[in-house]
Amino acid sequence: MCLLVVVSALDPAAPLVVGANRDERLDRPSVPMAVLRHAGPRVLGGRDGQAGGTWLAVNDRGVVAGLTNRPSRQGRDPTRRSRGELPLALARHGDAAGAVEDFAARFRGADYNPAWLLVGDRTTVFALDLTGPGAPEVEPLGPGVHILENAPLHDPSDKVDHVRALLARARREGGTGAGTDAPGAGWLETLRGVLGDHEVPASVAVAERRPETLAACVHGEDYGTRSSTLVAVGADPGRPPRLLVADGHPCTAPFTEVTPWWSP
Repeated sequence: MCLLVVVSALDPAAPLVVGANRDERLDRPSVPMAVLRHAGPRVLGGRDGQAGGTWLAVNDRGVVAGLTNRPSRQGRDPTRRSRGELPLALARHGDAAGAVEDFAARFRGADYNPAWLLVGDRTTVFALDLTGPGAPEVEPLGPGVHILENAPLHDPSDKVDHVRALLARARREGGTGAGTDAPGAGWLETLRGVLGDHEVPASVAVAERRPETLAACVHGEDYGTRSSTLVAVGADPGRPPRLLVADGHPCTAPFTEVTPWWSP
């Protein structure tokens, strides 16, 4: 995952809305959506065909967990465990607070290549920093829009600033989706447009990274946005999240509703 947008407590009908783009090498095998755990709770998410893990996991109780990797010029250390285990470990729990408590007790950065995670549910959202050798740094996050790319959550980022500006502009121009029946419909439509945006912001970082990776939707010769996911966790705890997935660039690939997958 290279772009994760979490909207927390800004829509009473959908207290958690998430939009995510998965950027990866084009030749790396993957499935954009699969059933990762069948019960207790049931978990849906993408599946990496090489390491077997996931970049975003959503369960039927409303817990959503996603990660981004810390880039390294040396590449990933193959002796360490797959980071794709981490979102699934969090999504095994019935609530985000319990997931984070268990995660902090059991997981250590020395076992994994460096990563950052966001995990949330209807009531709470947390940021996890797993870039050091020890236990993850845990930060509770308040209501608002939280944007994570391949960098620490609070570090200066031209990409994050650009995505935040796109969101603000889309909300001004497109409204809130009031009058629609589906919880979070306005935010989902906003995020759909933002995730498919190609504009590359002016940046001082272009000498350090490929310019196209600063866009929300990345198009490169050997690397780019492979899939996109939209999640709306409604206020009713008895209903599973609404889930839509685009297999490919979200600028052209249609978003398919996979909410019916919650039923066995």
